[in-house]
Amino acid sequence: MVAVEFAPSLRRHVACAPQSVAPGSLREVLEAALKAAPELAHYVFDDQRAVRKHVAVFVNRQMVLDRSHLNQPLKPGDRVLVIQALTGG
Repeated sequence: MVAVEFAPSLRRHVACAPQSVAPGSLREVLEAALKAAPELAHYVFDDQRAVRKHVAVFVNRQMVLDRSHLNQPLKPGDRVLVIQALTGG
């Protein structure tokens, strides 16, 4: 299974416990995890189903740079963390 966790900054909008989902592409894993809290999807994805600019996705502590395709294959034991990206000056 792949572990998926949404950071507290996102969970404050919609409660979603950490999820264990079947391996697949990053998109498939995220979509499966969001089934537990479908209201959270619009905080994570834009209307084109790309990861929003204010959200960062990490796979095994590596930030995912491709926000659109999300076709990176994940295997059992991988960990995904979805956080709200912070900006400022």
